[in-house]
Amino acid sequence: MASFKTAVLLFFLVSLMAGSSSAQLTTGFYSKSCPKLYETVKSVVRSAIQKETRMGASLLRLFFHDCFVNGCDASLFLDDTSTFTGEKRAQPNFNSARGFEVIDDIKSAVEKVCPGVVSCADILAVTARDSVVILGGPNWDVKLGRRDARTASQAAANNSIPTPTSNLNRLISSFSAVGLSTKDMVALSGAHTIGQARCTSFRGRIYNETNNLDASLARTRQNNCPRTSGSGDNNLAPLDLQTPTYFDNHYFINLVNKKGLLHSDQQLFNGGSADSIVKSYSNNPSTFATDFVTAMIKMGDVRPLTGSKGEIRKNCRRMN
Repeated sequence: MASFKTAVLLFFLVSLMAGSSSAQLTTGFYSKSCPKLYETVKSVVRSAIQKETRMGASLLRLFFHDCFVNGCDASLFLDDTSTFTGEKRAQPNFNSARGFEVIDDIKSAVEKVCPGVVSCADILAVTARDSVVILGGPNWDVKLGRRDARTASQAAANNSIPTPTSNLNRLISSFSAVGLSTKDMVALSGAHTIGQARCTSFRGRIYNETNNLDASLARTRQNNCPRTSGSGDNNLAPLDLQTPTYFDNHYFINLVNKKGLLHSDQQLFNGGSADSIVKSYSNNPSTFATDFVTAMIKMGDVRPLTGSKGEIRKNCRRMN
């Protein structure tokens, strides 16, 4: 009985500590210390997306891949050092995660208006929101006050970030591990309404899956993604067939019609527990937008470093 009480108390304390960290995040955190933060970030993000529309999806993806690995702490940005191997070379990120140069540009611009004040973790949170808005998606107030990690973990990235071949149970467990529900998972997967994927990430689906894949989609994608590995690996295809550069609910409409590009996409509508959520979002774009915002805010609350923990990096790629 004593050990049971100890375990319950420990769980309560860990939960309380996690909650207290996210509770320190506020939408007005930099209202006095960096009042030009939002306009500065948005200006650089807008320029980057105007130069390359795909960049909006890439920047949003960085936020996902950062928050899933030990929390939203900008550990993803750290280059390898003599003491740790960073997350950029982890399997889900290597030759895949992109937009780091844009983050560098944003950080430089922010440092000019308020040096040493805004963390790279917070810059990424604002950047993710702005990317969605600029591409036609919903707006929301971003909670800020995160600080930057002093280390990174390639192993944690390999273990924590869902892969394009994940099945539904794996997706649910990966999101649950960071405190996100199945509904959060489906809503956040709707980020695939923008962006593109490499042939290597969907080759297995277009050649080996037939029961839940639209035949015309398979033929179209096979034209630009050869069956042989090593041939055309980096050829790109849009994740959303209909409006690949506009943030809307067509991703879910595609899933209902068996037109999910990735195996992990179609798993959301394949006779499982997520089907009803996908169906709802396919019919109600406003419901999707509302739930996406809720899930993004919730994900941004995952294990932030606050108070005196971590640091405010001068350069997002390295510790001070």
